[in-house]
Amino acid sequence: MLYHLDFTVEYSAAMSQRDLFAIWAKEAEAALGAKQAGVVVDLWKCVGQRRVIAVVNVDSPDMLDQITLDLPIMVEMGQHVQIAVTPLRRYEDFASDVKKRLE
Repeated sequence: MLYHLDFTVEYSAAMSQRDLFAIWAKEAEAALGAKQAGVVVDLWKCVGQRRVIAVVNVDSPDMLDQITLDLPIMVEMGQHVQIAVTPLRRYEDFASDVKKRLE
């Protein structure tokens, strides 16, 4: 199952930018490892924002929930991270469905 994840990362005044970057470095290592393993299809960092967009391929919503709860950034500062999740359907499957409906 494919999912579009849109992460927005904030941080409190008690945390320095350097502290944020230390956590984000751990997150980046985990994310790139997941990309290499094929769980993450691709990742993008939005320019000028503390925002990351990912497309992931997991077996179930339960698996996605487990993965997101265990992300380094969620473990260390999850109260400052918002994730918008959108399930995705392959466009080819949608197009085939539409075509069948016209027959």
